[in-house]
Amino acid sequence: MRKIWLLMTLVGLGIWLVLRSYPPSVSSVIPTVKASPSKTIRYLKRTLPQSIAHILVIPANSRFLVTPALSSSVNTVEEFAQKHQAIAILNAGFFDPANRKSTSYVVISGQVVADPKENERLVNNPNLKSYLGQIFNRTELRRYACGQSVRYDIALHSESPPAGCQLVDAIGAGPRLLPELTLVKEGFVDNANGRDALGSNQPNARTAVGITRDGSLILVMVAQKPNAAANGISLPALADLMKTLGAQKAMNLDGGSSSSLYYKGKTFYGKVDLEGNPIKRPVKSVLLVQEN
Repeated sequence: MRKIWLLMTLVGLGIWLVLRSYPPSVSSVIPTVKASPSKTIRYLKRTLPQSIAHILVIPANSRFLVTPALSSSVNTVEEFAQKHQAIAILNAGFFDPANRKSTSYVVISGQVVADPKENERLVNNPNLKSYLGQIFNRTELRRYACGQSVRYDIALHSESPPAGCQLVDAIGAGPRLLPELTLVKEGFVDNANGRDALGSNQPNARTAVGITRDGSLILVMVAQKPNAAANGISLPALADLMKTLGAQKAMNLDGGSSSSLYYKGKTFYGKVDLEGNPIKRPVKSVLLVQEN
């Protein structure tokens, strides 16, 4: 009798273990997004024919957070890094060097901290009057809170957040690079009037941010090569570069003399003078990379 009881116990235990090994039904699975402590930032360097690309890949669902920061005046990326104790800093939005006011929207923690409509030199510029509608609706990098998860996106300023998501941070610049280059739509280029505010087809130091299929962020600063002829990269070529790096969405940030990237105590500047020395221009707004 004792042997029969022991046998039945073992059989019951075996059935329980088998059932336990089957996956739960789909309806009982609750998707969760957890930060992986093993994921880390990757730095890449690519030598191009007329420039050098400095690249940071910020993995999705990691312990790293990318957020905008704004200076009351202007600061170098090193000064931003010191103030915010950031791992990396990339220059971001456009600004007017004359009055040091932003010409791009900046939203931090749900609050608008920079509004281009409040920049009188921009609003009252007769040469820009016909483009203001486009200027106020340019592309921006956004960070959403979607329940317990964080999601980044690139969208026009007028676009609403996805259902179930709240806009936490945003920083504008433009134009969008991927999936298409929107120079005309965002008022940077007007072929009929010969306007090209960014010299889009000319090589220059440039800065960009992209988002991959899995939600990772790609921060790129393309620097000029000292003593090289026509050095830098054009916007169409920058879009191609972002695509080769795996970005599905990408946008241009302030470039030229503003181009600068700080990473782990070292700063890379994009623009060089006639002697080949880097131009260290303070900027108004940046993207911070910090541990969350």
